[in-house]
Amino acid sequence: PELMECMRAQVDWFCRHNYKVYTPPAVERRVPPSVSISLVPASSQPGPGRLLCSVMDFYPAPVQVRWFQDGQELPEHVVATDVVPNGDWTSQVLVRLEIPPRRGVTYSCQVEHVSLEHPLSRHWEMPPDTVRSKILVGVGGFVLGLVFLALGLGFYLREKSS
Repeated sequence: PELMECMRAQVDWFCRHNYKVYTPPAVERRVPPSVSISLVPASSQPGPGRLLCSVMDFYPAPVQVRWFQDGQELPEHVVATDVVPNGDWTSQVLVRLEIPPRRGVTYSCQVEHVSLEHPLSRHWEMPPDTVRSKILVGVGGFVLGLVFLALGLGFYLREKSS
């Protein structure tokens, strides 16, 4: 009991007093993550691909990433890599949504980390159908070209007959 009392006194006298001096900077370090969403091609399934949430350059390593579709969480359709260290004390993780995105639906990747006061969310919506708009522009240009061709041919024939 006397030895234990002596050890407790040393902890109070030395350790608690010098904790800030000997604490490594990494213990209190906080680096917030950068978050982005991208559409990646699906390797085996046909269709528009899959959404990938990239959570990069955060410290410490524990992080929680969740996917939402129009505000509803999608826990069963999510595949994540392990948290991978970058070599500079920061880490990264990739979290893929396994269902194909649909038009008119908003998808959100939400990240919770000790460095953030509030969860960080990124939103993604499928862009408008560019193929359809390109076809419409092409057809419109073709029709306009035919109109000008007909007008030009009409003027040419009228000038040639006069």
